[in-house]
Amino acid sequence: MTAKTINAAVKMVEVLSDWGIDHIYGIPGGSFNSTMDALFQKKDKVKYIQVRHEEVGAIAAAADSKLTGKIGVVFGSAGPGGTHLMNGLYDAMCDHVPVLALIGQTPASQMNRYAFQEINENPIYADVSVYNRVVMTPEQLPIVVDNAIKEAYAKKGVAVVTIPVDYGQVEISDVFVSSAHTHKISVLLPKEVDIDAALVLLAQAKKPYLYIGQGISGAREVVKQFSEQFSIPVGASVLAKGVFPDEHENFMGMSGRVAWKTGNEASIEADLIIFVGSDFPFAENFFNPKAKFIQIDIDSAKFGRRHSVDVAILGDAKLTLQRMIEKGESRTKDEWLEANRENKKNWWNWRHSFDYREGKNGLLRVEPIYAEISRIADDEAIFVVDVGNVTLNSVRHLEMRASQKFTTSGWFATMGYGIPGGIAAKLSYPDRQVFTLSGDGGFAMMLMGLITQAQYRLPIINIVQTNRSFGFIEGEQEDTGQSKFGVFLDDVDFATVASGMGIESYTVRSINELRQAMDAAKKIKDLPIVIDVKVDDSRPLPVENLKLDPKRYSEEEIVKFKERYEARDLLSLKELLKG
Repeated sequence: MTAKTINAAVKMVEVLSDWGIDHIYGIPGGSFNSTMDALFQKKDKVKYIQVRHEEVGAIAAAADSKLTGKIGVVFGSAGPGGTHLMNGLYDAMCDHVPVLALIGQTPASQMNRYAFQEINENPIYADVSVYNRVVMTPEQLPIVVDNAIKEAYAKKGVAVVTIPVDYGQVEISDVFVSSAHTHKISVLLPKEVDIDAALVLLAQAKKPYLYIGQGISGAREVVKQFSEQFSIPVGASVLAKGVFPDEHENFMGMSGRVAWKTGNEASIEADLIIFVGSDFPFAENFFNPKAKFIQIDIDSAKFGRRHSVDVAILGDAKLTLQRMIEKGESRTKDEWLEANRENKKNWWNWRHSFDYREGKNGLLRVEPIYAEISRIADDEAIFVVDVGNVTLNSVRHLEMRASQKFTTSGWFATMGYGIPGGIAAKLSYPDRQVFTLSGDGGFAMMLMGLITQAQYRLPIINIVQTNRSFGFIEGEQEDTGQSKFGVFLDDVDFATVASGMGIESYTVRSINELRQAMDAAKKIKDLPIVIDVKVDDSRPLPVENLKLDPKRYSEEEIVKFKERYEARDLLSLKELLKG
């Protein structure tokens, strides 16, 4: 009896489907056409999403993974198609999410003969990947892809499979069964002795501070209970925005430059920091170096990387906090908590004083944009935020509700994340409202992604904050005392550009125009929309360099600082602490 056979590339696509992969991004090429034919044959299982630049697909794949927890998948053809993927793959690597990249290659018979578009692809992806293999026989194709997906999930990173195009054209025995059904997720239990040691430090602390990262995503109620039981203020990394309610009186926001004022003041004043599920790279600049430090993580390699550690707890973040709640004595509300709450209230009121204020030179401030987003956003809206001042503005002014989602390019911080991330969000959650928030610098980088949004009729609300500057870098040049050079941009009428792609679009220069555009955005059903808001280039409040403390700055310096940033009503945490 003759064994049943199947095309190798078709079998590989079936493996993708077995793993729950329902869409894949890329651009066809001669070195990838065998897989393209397989995707055509299996289009009812795995949908091909055509992008106009491979970087759009790679960033979208990373965003898919961040938003869903499932592996994102992208492909590129040999040579330039594959190398264009690198920015998105590094974003996935740096933010520790699983992504599979399929790379086309010349036919095996032509490899190592200087064939057209042939490059030695394996070493190119060595740094970015946790798994990096060249398929050696047609029979290996589905097996290697299956292994790649397992490795990407297990190591939370990028898996790369390079496929000679002729292998995907070969009939192979249909005997391989994917291992998707064996995929398991488990949690690492903390040791009780470590929890007890942490509780001793917590009981001794006068100014404890809980700082959470993306490692505790999905544990909102546990973090809330921990904060309230131990009367402890909470900060978060940018990637953990939305894990804890922004409006909660104990939440102090983020630390660093992309941060809240309150978060920086709390983290530098604290005498104990409980560092949970985070690898915040700027901790040495914004955390009190003399504070006692409890670090909770599932990766022991991270212990001590950002701060000297007094108690290290290897274990699942949620379970560890739960055990501390169960075993720990409640802390009464004290001056430390109350001062932080007052500081939060002062910061909150100051921010909202600009909600409907016009900016300079007939342009808008950014705060009205977020006030309007809050007005029209659904309870399950998804916010995809680009990199630059827009990240800073969004971290401060987006007020996340319980079921909303937030994503950005965290550690790698690649500009251009917004538009591709919006594609991913809408494909993964077609019934949810999706916003992308970009500056004019990042938006211009990935404009071609709007074509994909329009082609697939994805109702995404794309908002551009056009300030005609790489504003974040402009601020850095100011702080280092150098000339502002290379950071200014010519204005672009993004509404006209988007209109040429068949997208509804608006140019906004006033509060009334903003409200009209947002009302239109609320009603979109089957096409994207672009709202280009012309904002002034005023620098956001530099919370990393506050000049509010009379013990550190002269009255003249404080007055000058407050005048520049219209911060007359801002108080410092030290002013609110009596001790």
